[in-house]
Amino acid sequence: MSTAQALHYVVVTTKPWNLSQYAARAPRWPGIWHLIEKPEDLTYEGLAAIAPRYVFFPHWSWKVSPEITRDFECVCFHMTDVPYGRGGSPLQNLIVRGHEKTVVSALRMTSEIDAGPVYMKSALSLDGSAQDIFERASATVFDMIESIATLNPQPSPQSGQPVIFKRRMPAESVLPQGGSLKSVYDHIRMLDAETYPKAFLTHGSFRIEFSRAARTRDGVEATVRIVLNEADKP
Repeated sequence: MSTAQALHYVVVTTKPWNLSQYAARAPRWPGIWHLIEKPEDLTYEGLAAIAPRYVFFPHWSWKVSPEITRDFECVCFHMTDVPYGRGGSPLQNLIVRGHEKTVVSALRMTSEIDAGPVYMKSALSLDGSAQDIFERASATVFDMIESIATLNPQPSPQSGQPVIFKRRMPAESVLPQGGSLKSVYDHIRMLDAETYPKAFLTHGSFRIEFSRAARTRDGVEATVRIVLNEADKP
């Protein structure tokens, strides 16, 4: 296929693990690939100038305008077996509910969040830290992007009763006062990723953040970082 006839594709993402996957893979794929890294750079006019076959949204947390989802074939990726787990913070909500594995669902984006038809699903382990899981999920998502761009599958409507997840707020990252050692371990690891607020406790003017959790025979070990609370910074 000549450059003039080549199809164009767009990947829209901000997360470092997805940017690494894009840099490693897109140059080897057929077609002409474009990367959008900032929410403000995602515009209807910009996409119209590219005229993409697909617009892929790995790990995207911003609202996409209805004009874009209407006029372009937009594909998002959700870390649950939809319609179970539509909504925010899927990884954290899955771990809190005791799930040890899930699937990544590739969906056509519609005006209703995570409710669009499904192109494909792929298994994903929830073992390890959030960083481990996101990096594993990213590799899976880019496998799916390649498959969709190559195979052009027809998405199928979701079936079953939706279960909606609520987006977690930063204040919910505080380490719980009750529960089990496993729940403490899970709470620390599910927040342990770049760009995410770490599990924490407050002590006077200090914020005590936890990362790199590991289970031991009789407890949980973790790396601790102590910083000033925002309100107490000079």
